[in-house]
Amino acid sequence: MSLSESGIKAPLWLLAELTYRCPLQCPYCSNPLDFARQQQELTTEQWLTVFRQAREMGSVQLGFSGGEPLVRKDLAELIAGARQLGFYTNLITSGIGLTRQKLDTFADAGLDHIQISFQASDETLNAALAGSEKAFHQKLEMAKAIKAHGYPMVLNFVLHRHNIDQIDRIIELCIQLEADDVELATCQFYGWAQLNREGLLPTREQIASAEAVVKRYREKMQAAGNLTNLLFVTPDYYEERPKGCMGGWGAIFMNVTPDGLALPCHSARQLPIEFPSVLDNSLQHIWYQSFGFNRYRGYDWMPEPCRSCDEKEKDFGGCRCQAFMLTGNADNADPVCSKSEHHGKILQARREADCSEIKVSQLRFRNQKNSKVIFTSQG
Repeated sequence: MSLSESGIKAPLWLLAELTYRCPLQCPYCSNPLDFARQQQELTTEQWLTVFRQAREMGSVQLGFSGGEPLVRKDLAELIAGARQLGFYTNLITSGIGLTRQKLDTFADAGLDHIQISFQASDETLNAALAGSEKAFHQKLEMAKAIKAHGYPMVLNFVLHRHNIDQIDRIIELCIQLEADDVELATCQFYGWAQLNREGLLPTREQIASAEAVVKRYREKMQAAGNLTNLLFVTPDYYEERPKGCMGGWGAIFMNVTPDGLALPCHSARQLPIEFPSVLDNSLQHIWYQSFGFNRYRGYDWMPEPCRSCDEKEKDFGGCRCQAFMLTGNADNADPVCSKSEHHGKILQARREADCSEIKVSQLRFRNQKNSKVIFTSQG
């Protein structure tokens, strides 16, 4: 089947998860629970081959992610290789391990854009969540250095019940650091976040209060001529209709894991589907012909009520990973949807959030010890 006959458009965005290694231990990390067992990493040449194949297919944007991509000693070489191919490149980092010298090196290599993440607006909570007392000041210093260097800068805060009430202070910090874009992304429950859902899911009251604060700041900033863009993402658990996950399964996005698995989204590795590896297949074959990438494309796979829903072209049936995690069957309608027979699971999670008294210290943190324990207990 030729590419034109397939009717499938090329992936526009490639996310390269270079490693699962990370100096932090965030309890909402999207990496697999058994990441400590995933030790194989693609070599420099293997990654460059992936980039070349993706560019030949028509991909235009490349993100370097992890774990923490800065632990890869070949990061500058990978950036330079991607830039030479014509990619727009984005570094997604915690800022830990970043230096002014590396910023110069990455700029020389052709890096276009940097996103840096914070855990909170203050040192104490940031340290409790990240597992590092030095992380907050390192992040502050590097955010200022990124801005001074002239990079477009996104500041990312993952919001949850323990930091969402300080959203006004978070926004003030972002304004102080002169961020170009601010992502206030309420925790989405995959990986470690799903494990800690009862201790992380905000209440509906917290969400409503945060939305009001964001609205007030948008109006205030617009009046002052501040061009910083504030993006606030409500958790799926407080929606009545699911989001169109990743723009649709296998529609615009491809993720390649440290060991070479190609996935249609960050969390798909947990699904009972055998996804192809870039070590055994070309990206062209993976994208257009592999079972994994065709499994949930289009609408023919959909059961009811999705198949007859007049919104299926907007939400594509919702998130397959969420359906699998909450119902045990990835074919089911996303339980976030009020039409789903499993929507009661979402309602129950909301009720549990109202009653939760779990403290930060009681969360399960992403680290080697916990990863091995969880892998053993589940395996």
